[in-house]
Amino acid sequence: MVNKKKYEGRRYVIASVVVITLLVYIAQLFNLQILSPEYRNFADSNAFFRRTLYPARGAIYDRNGELLVYNQPTYDVMMVVREMKAFDTLDFCNTLNIDKATFKQLEADMKDPRKNPGYSSYTPQLFMSQLDVEEYGLLQEKLYKFPGIYIQNRTERQYKYPYMGLILGYVAEVDKNKMAADPYYVRGDYVGKSGVELSHEEDLRGEKGVEVLLRDAHGRVQGKYRDGEFDKMPVSGRDLTLSIDVNLQAYGEYLMQNKIGSIIMIEPKTGEILCMVAAPSYDPSILTGKNFSQNYLKLERDPYKPLINRAISGLYPPGSTFKPSQGLVFLQEGIITADTRYSCFGGYPPLGGRPACHGHASPLNLQPALATSCNSFFCYGLNAMLNDRTKYGSTIEAFEVWKEHMVDLGFGYKTDVDLPSEKRGFIPNSKYYSNAFKTDRWVAHNIISIAIGQGEILATPLQLANYTAIIANRGYYYKPHVVKARKGAPPDTLYSKRRESNILPEHFELTIEGMADAVRHGTCRRANMEPYFTVCGKTGTAENPHGEDHSLFIGFAPKDDPQVAIAVIVENGGFGATNAVPIGRLMMQKYLMGEIMPQDKVLEETIANRVILPFAYRKTTPVQRVDTTAIKERDVQRD
Repeated sequence: MVNKKKYEGRRYVIASVVVITLLVYIAQLFNLQILSPEYRNFADSNAFFRRTLYPARGAIYDRNGELLVYNQPTYDVMMVVREMKAFDTLDFCNTLNIDKATFKQLEADMKDPRKNPGYSSYTPQLFMSQLDVEEYGLLQEKLYKFPGIYIQNRTERQYKYPYMGLILGYVAEVDKNKMAADPYYVRGDYVGKSGVELSHEEDLRGEKGVEVLLRDAHGRVQGKYRDGEFDKMPVSGRDLTLSIDVNLQAYGEYLMQNKIGSIIMIEPKTGEILCMVAAPSYDPSILTGKNFSQNYLKLERDPYKPLINRAISGLYPPGSTFKPSQGLVFLQEGIITADTRYSCFGGYPPLGGRPACHGHASPLNLQPALATSCNSFFCYGLNAMLNDRTKYGSTIEAFEVWKEHMVDLGFGYKTDVDLPSEKRGFIPNSKYYSNAFKTDRWVAHNIISIAIGQGEILATPLQLANYTAIIANRGYYYKPHVVKARKGAPPDTLYSKRRESNILPEHFELTIEGMADAVRHGTCRRANMEPYFTVCGKTGTAENPHGEDHSLFIGFAPKDDPQVAIAVIVENGGFGATNAVPIGRLMMQKYLMGEIMPQDKVLEETIANRVILPFAYRKTTPVQRVDTTAIKERDVQRD
């Protein structure tokens, strides 16, 4: 009886194993025949050929409707490995002007799943891209000799002007990370890599289409399947209109040749960027076609780093261009009034004349302090604010209030411009100094240099231009942006919302009068454009531990109806009045008057031909650094 029960148990076990085995086989057959695409692809590939139809990438125009970027036809060589039969590879290589080693390498790359994650022997795979018209014609004539080889039509970017490389950006073949992140892309696709091409990739790329073609038993294409019933037409990418004026941009790049730095011009009432010069830059057309890799490597190895957009990624001490922000905060917080006067004896007296200052009348209030760029006035102001125990409980509390005002004026955080790689600059908080000094008992005199835009303060040229636009608008601004319109799409609310600085408009009026005086008879007299229009400005000379000081200028015009705000930085350019101010004068004149006045033609030629490059790279470049000693001596007042 025991044995019988024992064998009955085994019978159930064996039956269960058989049932499970059958179920596994059935599931596998279902997976292979129904779920798995491999055999379906094989069957379909015998009857159908699906040709991807690539959309035309959106064109790009400047603010005046001038075409900047467009497309021209190019051709890719595609292979369907399952359809390939023995053919004359030498003839094929000669047709494409490549050698057999290159052929083998391209074929290996195509079949390598690490380099081509979407590889399938049943579907067309990219073998070689960007054939020109002549190569296409030669291959097309011989295509019947090469079974499994097809030609894929697409477009390639073309640039009408040799300017704006860092704004427009470039497109290049998609990498495996992008393919993994977005199923839209397959090997051989092109994608925006920098500039507007990257930040507006989804607008510009469009939607792919597909053409379903019927093949016979020999794999020869017989025509469209069901007269194109299952075809899907591509949708072209969206055209973009930039806020940039290409003529103004070209003029700025002309003035900044053989220099390192930036020019930013913003329309204050809208936040639209009129020009964004980052020097050095590059001609965008060199990053197209078959020479892309070679040219990119040259740019990458260039010691002056032309691939870096210094307008949004360059970090600089703002120097004395920071002083208007200090005056605004002191007025808003009630630390000073329009009549508050501080003395200056060639420097800040409580610290023995450090930081130093140049000769001017003393004592003086805010308006002439801005006009003469008095260091002592703003050091006194910061000390008074951070030591005010009546208004604030501690130095740390006072400093946090100061920092929040700096943030409201556009410093310390990204502006959210519609371009990639923007840096946020740096405005320290109280914790930063507590960590640095290893105590909470630090005082204003420990950090006094930040009052004049030195020390730990860092800003991008774009932040300086945006902050200048806030002053021009008497307290409000729109986030700066380079795309003015997207065809068929509503405006981006991020850039159409008015934002406030939380400083009262009346405080801006006093600050603006001081900046107007700086142009009329102060540190930036060379920017004076009266009687044509009134310029308000501020110079800056930022200390540079690696060489000559940086030359800075911010300004806007006209004073009572601002049309443009500008920030100029010339690395190693010396005093603000020496190089940045003349550039600012010429750029505002070009924009507001449409041309350069005859009396400024010599200045224009002088600035354009001036070479200002750092000593560090003199051995690697044929240019010579200009001696600006004589120019410095003609400046009566130093910023």
